[in-house]
Amino acid sequence: MIPHLAAWQWVLGALTAFLVGVAKTGAPGVATIIVPLMVISVGDARAAAAWTVPILSTADIFAVWYWRRSAEAKTLIKLVPWVVVGMAGGAAALSLSEPIIRKIVASIVLAMLLIGLWRRWRMDKAVEGHSATYGVVAGFASTVANGAGPVMNLYLLSKRLPKEIFVATGAWFFFVINLAKVPIYAAYHLFSRDSLTFDLMMAPAVVAGAMAGRWVVRNTPQAIFDAAVLVLTAASAALLFR
Repeated sequence: MIPHLAAWQWVLGALTAFLVGVAKTGAPGVATIIVPLMVISVGDARAAAAWTVPILSTADIFAVWYWRRSAEAKTLIKLVPWVVVGMAGGAAALSLSEPIIRKIVASIVLAMLLIGLWRRWRMDKAVEGHSATYGVVAGFASTVANGAGPVMNLYLLSKRLPKEIFVATGAWFFFVINLAKVPIYAAYHLFSRDSLTFDLMMAPAVVAGAMAGRWVVRNTPQAIFDAAVLVLTAASAALLFR
C-alpha cells in the first residue's frame, strides 16, 4: 500500500533522496540539509530518523563498493567503543517527546553548520581528533538525527588522510553505523509498511543523485554551491524550532 502523503511531501522526499545520492558521490556538504528536509517531509522528528536510514544505506552501498579497498580500518576501530556510548545516549533520547526531539535535531543541524564553518575557517590547520569526543558525538548525532557527517569529517580531516582513504573510511563508517541503528529504531517501532514502501519508492532518486553528484559539483560555482547549502540548511533548521 502506498503511504498517504501529500504531493509536496512526495516531492520533498524525492528531493531529499536525490540529495543523499549527491552527498555520497562528491558533495558531502549537501548532507547537512538532508536531516531537516526529511523531518519536514515525514512530519515527525523521531520517525524521520528511521525513514531515512534505508535511503542512506542504499547510497552507502554505492560508496562502499566503489571505495571497498581504500578504507583505513585502524582509524575506525579506535572509534567503536565511543560510538557505541554515543548511540546508547541517542537511543535513550529517542524516548523523549516528539517536540523535544525536533528541537534536539534542529540544534544538531545548527551545530553541524557551525562545525562546517569552523572547518572552512581552520582550513588545513586541523587539530588532532580525540576518538572519545568525536566518537560519542558522532554516535549520538547519528542515532537521533542521522547527523554525524560534519563530526566525522572533522575527525578524519584531523588524521590528515589522503583523500581516497578519507572518503573510503567515511563511507565504511556510515555503512556500518547505519546498519547498527536498525535494531534501535525497530525497538521503538519506527519502521512500518509505509516507511519501507516510501524508502523503496525513493531508491531511483538515490541512484539518480549518485549518478548526478559529480556533474552537479563540476558545473556549479563553489561559492554559489556552498552559499545555497548553508542558507537552505539554516532555513530548514529554523522551521524545526516552530
